[in-house]
Amino acid sequence: MNRLRNSFIEYLKYERKYSDCTIQAYAKDLDLFEVYVKENQESVFDHEVIDADIVRNWIIHLLDNKAAPSSVNRKLSSLKSFFKFLVKQGVISTNPLRFVVGPKTKKPLPVFIRETDMNEILDGDGFKDDFEGVRNRLILELFYDTGIRRSELVGIRNADIDYSGCKLRVTGKGDKQRLIPFAENLKKRMIAYKEIRDREIGTESEWFFIRKNGNPLSVSIIYGIVKKSLSGLTTLPKRSPHVLRHSFATSMLNNGAELNAIKELLGHSSLATTNVYTHTTFEELKKVYHAHPRAKKEGGFYGH
Repeated sequence: MNRLRNSFIEYLKYERKYSDCTIQAYAKDLDLFEVYVKENQESVFDHEVIDADIVRNWIIHLLDNKAAPSSVNRKLSSLKSFFKFLVKQGVISTNPLRFVVGPKTKKPLPVFIRETDMNEILDGDGFKDDFEGVRNRLILELFYDTGIRRSELVGIRNADIDYSGCKLRVTGKGDKQRLIPFAENLKKRMIAYKEIRDREIGTESEWFFIRKNGNPLSVSIIYGIVKKSLSGLTTLPKRSPHVLRHSFATSMLNNGAELNAIKELLGHSSLATTNVYTHTTFEELKKVYHAHPRAKKEGGFYGH
């Protein structure tokens, strides 16, 4: 198992170009399955004798131990990918999981922040005027204004920003690059940050977002900055960069943007992924709409 597992992990990393976080999740899922099999198959794990019944019993075991259906389906997806890999490598002839179906799940609606709340945070006095304050405010605004992923923000280099054309190049999943336009106001914030960064920290780093010691920011630091910045929104069930990505998409859709355009901006490979934002309940969208001060104006951008 260990040799095949390691080969699979290398395949995910170097051929599929999966992120480290995703690879760690796959590895953990495989390890959990191996533990279950060994506990129920006389301490032996043999991929050649794994069949659909063993996997279905594992699913029941997970559900009995209060695992969420979404979590079970993710684990099952990891397992299916592993056995597809074994078939591809010629280790086994058929995938024993091809007819195994996971538990049904009710997809939760995307968590998003109202435009008025986001404006209060970005335009308020919650950030200092020093290097870290200017940087942290920009991080929040960049997430909200462009909808980029946390890993994409961390990977921004100075050379990726075209100030004259107001375009940002990011590298998404599978090393796919895309250009994202940004507004003049965000451009001013980026230039202001760049000036204070170069003055106080220096210009040696190729990375756009850096720490006080000149090293690039990590995804965990980015997460902490966002979580702290959104801490005032006590009714928000989640406070993460992904919530800002959801907020960008919801705001775009709520203000008349075409779904295909949002898909391209988010870097989704399938329109079905973007389509989740159209399922945000009409009542929730009405709350956003009526909360916006311009919605009250006759003939305003948000209404008639």
